Amino acid sequence: MTTLKSKLRDDLNTAIRERDELRSSTLRLTLTAITQEEVSGKTKRELSDEEVTKVITREAKKRREAAEAFAQGDRPAQAEREKAEGELLATYLPKQLDDEELNSIVAQAVEEAKAAGAEGPRAMGQVMKIVNPKVAGLAEGGRVAAAVKKLLAG
Repeated sequence: MTTLKSKLRDDLNTAIRERDELRSSTLRLTLTAITQEEVSGKTKRELSDEEVTKVITREAKKRREAAEAFAQGDRPAQAEREKAEGELLATYLPKQLDDEELNSIVAQAVEEAKAAGAEGPRAMGQVMKIVNPKVAGLAEGGRVAAAVKKLLAG
């Protein structure tokens, strides 16, 4: 069992013992999503820590989107719960890059792409290919794409 997955299981057991309903239900749903990912496909397999992190990231994103939808639908209680679940899941994810760090990585990638002959907005794909492996798990794709567009346009 991976270390991150076992940490989630241990935290779930602790939350159940402490009768922390929010934490236990959030961790149960996350562990279920991890298990579904493990059994999807032709053969069952054990996920690596990196793959578990991707599942947690996906679950956290679902919570943020649900919180926004509930807030727009004038259901503040559900929005607060989803937001709290998303924040709880964020504690298991690596620290996100701040805007300054992200922009410096993107600027470096833009220079690499320009050196390879790519210029202007059409270079977006080439720059994203350079940036994505560097920021995987550390920044959301939408933030990365916005930073790349901004630097290519400027």
